[in-house]
Amino acid sequence: MPKPKIAIACQGGGSQTAFTAGALKKLCEARIGQDFEVVAISGTSGGAVCATLLWYAFMKGEQPLWGRLMKFWEENTAQGPVEHAINRFIVDSVRLVNAGMMPTLQLSPSSPLMQSMMDVMTRGQRPGFSDFRGLLETHIDFAEIASWGARPGAPVLILGAANVTTGALAKFVSSREPIRVEHILASCAVPNIFPAVQIDGHAYWDGLFSDNPPVEELARPRSVGEENIPDEIWLIKINPTARLAVPVKPGEIIDRRNQLEGNISLFQQLGHLEMLNDLLLAGAFRPEFLARFDLKGPIRIPKSFHTDADKPYHIPSIEMPAELQDLLDYEGKIDRGSHNINRLVAEGEKAAEVFLRERARTVAASALSEGETAGQRT
Repeated sequence: MPKPKIAIACQGGGSQTAFTAGALKKLCEARIGQDFEVVAISGTSGGAVCATLLWYAFMKGEQPLWGRLMKFWEENTAQGPVEHAINRFIVDSVRLVNAGMMPTLQLSPSSPLMQSMMDVMTRGQRPGFSDFRGLLETHIDFAEIASWGARPGAPVLILGAANVTTGALAKFVSSREPIRVEHILASCAVPNIFPAVQIDGHAYWDGLFSDNPPVEELARPRSVGEENIPDEIWLIKINPTARLAVPVKPGEIIDRRNQLEGNISLFQQLGHLEMLNDLLLAGAFRPEFLARFDLKGPIRIPKSFHTDADKPYHIPSIEMPAELQDLLDYEGKIDRGSHNINRLVAEGEKAAEVFLRERARTVAASALSEGETAGQRT
């Protein structure tokens, strides 16, 4: 019996994507590589970092699959009293500014003054804490990836970014070109923190402005290949959909605006996929056409984005519990303190466990329903 084909989409969220790392670790411990065929992985910003580290481990056949991912996050986390003090100063300063309690200079991240300030603040610190590019290059051999060339085989990696000058939604896809460190840096380039990343004559900003994360592309044969169309798309979601109270304070408004911006493209993509599923369920395509794209039926996408709870392709997404979301704020996305990172990793593991249990129940209930229907027909 063929394994179900799955694609994993990782939403961005800065340091809060440590939650994603924990979720991916638990999925790997649950043997997703043995029980499922992982045909594609996508990510944006911090989700792009997690997606690339997992993809690289898959491509190298490493065990455990999650080892490289967790080593990255361990090194990225503040260590020792000095790093924790620097981290607290940065986070608390941004929190005071966003709360309207401290004035700030509007400096470009490309300005010499800003670069000098960051250099002074991190000078003499551990490279894993002060050099993001170097940290990526420590855990991923991009020269090795370049030697592979474009790799059409599974899993396919898709990273999202935004072209600053053209406004185009950019996708860096491993089946079309070797993944470079600049692709990840572009996906992570938050405009008020990092300068735009130059790639082949184009400038790119954070994938928050494009696809957060790329989802539709996971079902496009031109990107993943006809043989890698997933049966299910598993989403690891960072930005909460709902909020209990209307934001009033400046920091709350900034936080909610960031959440809404981070979800807009995601909801649009899921809406498009839902329409495709509706067409599939209505028999709008000829069998020979579906066979050409290896489509046997609707693609499973997260249930929380649909109005009809009876549709057979509903499964839960891996999402932060509401009580954790209520404790987080915008400034938490730059918080690399060990308490914050370790808590998010642990919560990601718990959420993935819940996801797998719910999925197993959904599949069992669907099989039982199909069996009863077949029995009634006979």
